[in-house]
Amino acid sequence: MTACFITATGTDIGKTYVTTMLCREIRRNGKAVRALKPVLSGYEPANIGECDSGLILDALGEIISENSIYEITPWRFAKPLSPDMAAAREGKVIDFEKLIEFCRLYSEDYLLVEGVGGAMVPLTSRETVLDWIVALGYPTLVVAGSYLGTISHTLTTVHAMRDRGVTVAAIVISESEVSPVPVSETVETIKRFLIDVAVVAVPRGGTVDLLPLL
Repeated sequence: MTACFITATGTDIGKTYVTTMLCREIRRNGKAVRALKPVLSGYEPANIGECDSGLILDALGEIISENSIYEITPWRFAKPLSPDMAAAREGKVIDFEKLIEFCRLYSEDYLLVEGVGGAMVPLTSRETVLDWIVALGYPTLVVAGSYLGTISHTLTTVHAMRDRGVTVAAIVISESEVSPVPVSETVETIKRFLIDVAVVAVPRGGTVDLLPLL
């Protein structure tokens, strides 16, 4: 069994796009996959098919419903804020220990756990997404964009993760809507500074084979 955590350098970078690509690729290879989006901010019950969890369920070939959303996303909040803030608006908190336990329950060939926001986003009053990754101990894919500033954001994220002992399996550059230079240049620059990490670019709206990265 193979488990992987999918995080990013920030929000709206392309984590769910990468997660759904992997789900479809794993299924095409005849393997069983369980994909989780345990925490979701900005959840609108009227648009469940368009939320991150709905997109993941679609990639898994499963029916999208309130029940199926709950099964992969137990912690859902209405406000599009960091999880600690979004939960506080509803008088709730995320039980960190229960979150960790939830992410360990699987028997499929692959387990994909998609985080929320970037690697340093607060989950609770004390823990961040990085604490979540460390507690699970899963190798991690870091999704970055190709926008201006992404190189600094990517290197900072990877260094912060490595300082905590996280294994960075690969970096996936999800092409942003606006890129100051060709994506290939961004990839080559990041490779110069992270020579021991695979760096792969995903064209905007396109696909690549990501399974070898896991």
